Amino acid sequence: MYYTYILLSKDLNIYYKGMTTDPLNRLLEHTNNLSRYTAGKGPWSLVYLRQHKTKQESLIEEKRIKRLKERSLQKLIHSPENIAQSFVLSG
Repeated sequence: MYYTYILLSKDLNIYYKGMTTDPLNRLLEHTNNLSRYTAGKGPWSLVYLRQHKTKQESLIEEKRIKRLKERSLQKLIHSPENIAQSFVLSG
């Protein structure tokens, strides 16, 4: 499975959007400053996660969410399609 995700740095009030096959490991990489674009900007929290069957679907969704403004991101984060909470709890 493939996933699109949104991370939030509450300290800086910035979002990072990406895609992965292993959301928990990817969150650890961001949190431990192992990702070039997020290093030194954390701590990061997973605020959005959506599962996709194919890599292509995930890449298309990643590109779409990277274009969203704050208001649309908030809608997405609070939408029923967001599985972040249940994934972290069961992960």
